[in-house]
Amino acid sequence: MTSTTEGVQPFRINIPQADLDDLDDRLDRTRWPDQLPGVGWAYGIPRDYLQELAHYWRHAYDWRAAEAKLNSWPQFTTTIDGANLHFAHIRSPEPGATPLIMTHGWPGSIVEFAEVVGPLTDPRAHGGDPADAFHLVLPSIPGFGFSGPTYETGWEFRRVAAAFAELMERLGYQRYGAQGGDWGSAISRELGRTHPDKVIGVHLNLIPGSGVTEEPGTDELAALSPAERERALSSWRRYQEWARERQGYADIQTTRPQTLAYGLTDSPVGQLAWIAEKFKEWTDSKDRPEDAVDRDQLLTNVMLYWLTGTAGSAARIYYERAHADYWGNPPELSSTPTALADFPQENFIPMRHIAERTNNIVQWTEHEKGGHFAAMEQPERLVADIRTFFRKLHQLSHTA
Repeated sequence: MTSTTEGVQPFRINIPQADLDDLDDRLDRTRWPDQLPGVGWAYGIPRDYLQELAHYWRHAYDWRAAEAKLNSWPQFTTTIDGANLHFAHIRSPEPGATPLIMTHGWPGSIVEFAEVVGPLTDPRAHGGDPADAFHLVLPSIPGFGFSGPTYETGWEFRRVAAAFAELMERLGYQRYGAQGGDWGSAISRELGRTHPDKVIGVHLNLIPGSGVTEEPGTDELAALSPAERERALSSWRRYQEWARERQGYADIQTTRPQTLAYGLTDSPVGQLAWIAEKFKEWTDSKDRPEDAVDRDQLLTNVMLYWLTGTAGSAARIYYERAHADYWGNPPELSSTPTALADFPQENFIPMRHIAERTNNIVQWTEHEKGGHFAAMEQPERLVADIRTFFRKLHQLSHTA
């Protein structure tokens, strides 16, 4: 793609120094709350850990280095359905590469994909087979980061998927794959469901609606193998724990995202706490997020929310989905070939027999390590899983 593509403009991140100085000033003037002794993470992110992380952010983290790294990707903006859409577009040096749109979730961003871009676009340079190469399109979801804020209601995941289909059309890709986790999984699945003539396959590290959300009955359990029976009970227990202990953020963003936005947009430590807590709870970590993800990469992700002031507009995707006319209905059937890379510390334990009711599952891989932010936690495993899936689809298309 070139800058002459209709309606697409080159974009380069260039944050004014005044914005960085303002951040430093706010960090220096943080008003810290009290905390109870000895409670760890039970009440939320611990103050001593957050103070340490904020100190590192203020005195050691280098935004300009992160900015330069992000600017090594060709980036663009375009207007689709009235919204500004920011995306990175990294073409492979291999001419026969498969186009692949990868979508982040909340509280993520395109920063999530920093460690997988190289191996996916240029496998030859990373010890892989050049036949496994991809042209990557990495959009920021409308309302998130440089695609935000949005200026009208209704930007739920189906509308986002329609916008991304238009983006791929605008870039000249007639056949392509889709990959995602979190909101990216819902968006990628919807792309495949609504455009099976264009999407050759959907690779997910979370399948919406595939966990056990009601206590499984005796007859349902009896129909499963012993291993699947235990998995179903584990899925139910994890869902119960989620609903009891972890769902508060989603309830707030589903009901009052505007009220939340004031605090997160005004306080960098508030924004940091809101995101960093999830990188502890949702990853395969022990004591702190850095057990699972790189600290600088985590802070760069936080910076995309802070510098663009999009805490509120990103949160609105929860509100819009919960107030859409389809909310509460089971997922609609998708015929597009679908793969799941299941990482053990994902928030929900998926069940294949449930996923197969509404998805054309052709690959299901259970990994030994990793959690919700797979591209950051286990980039090599995710890359291998994506390569295997699309290699399989290419082989099937050649023998059909």
